[in-house]
Amino acid sequence: MNPKDERTVRLIGEAGLKKLNDASILLFGVGGVGSYAGEALVRSGVGHLTIVDGDGVAPSNLNRQLIALDSTLGQNKVAAAAARYRDIRPECEVTAVKAFVTDDIKARFNMADYDFVLDAVDTVTAKINIIAACVEAGVSVISCMGTGGKLAPERLRVSPIEKTSVCPLARVMRRELKNRGIKGVPVVWSDEPPLVNTRPPGSLSFVPGAAGLLMASYAVREIMNNESF
Repeated sequence: MNPKDERTVRLIGEAGLKKLNDASILLFGVGGVGSYAGEALVRSGVGHLTIVDGDGVAPSNLNRQLIALDSTLGQNKVAAAAARYRDIRPECEVTAVKAFVTDDIKARFNMADYDFVLDAVDTVTAKINIIAACVEAGVSVISCMGTGGKLAPERLRVSPIEKTSVCPLARVMRRELKNRGIKGVPVVWSDEPPLVNTRPPGSLSFVPGAAGLLMASYAVREIMNNESF
């Protein structure tokens, strides 16, 4: 056994680790939420990870994004993330795609090629496109709702989109998904009302980071065929 997997195997066993090693995951967004999700997946032993983001690392990212360092400022986020993930686990096959999510998502990505998809992007249109493409392909997906303007990570939870409340982004997503006949999508969300309503919202590392870890945990347990909620 690889020494780096010793603690992992003690918890999920060799069979669980093999499922993760064989898994192929698609992650949209490697910012405040996605950078934590991606790193947790790599450290858990996921063998194939495709990351998608069109942004670059900016000074305003330094307060909450794992990939944001003084040494990575100005780099493409996916390039910075891929380098970090390969340094953590060289055997993980990381594919970096510098792109924003647009209406042609199904032309760019064959969702059926992946075992699980994580949506950690910011815009409603992009989130709807990701979820709709996954539903059409029959691929499991989890989406993150709003994490800006909040300070209490303990108020985060995972539930179907229909059971969300308080979160303004979740309210819009509930309506848009219902209009498309899409039900039961698992989402990470918080019942903490936003403390500020600026655009872009203020944030610290606690809530986005915890949300990303919840997303990764859900994906890992789904891949190992464990009940998630």
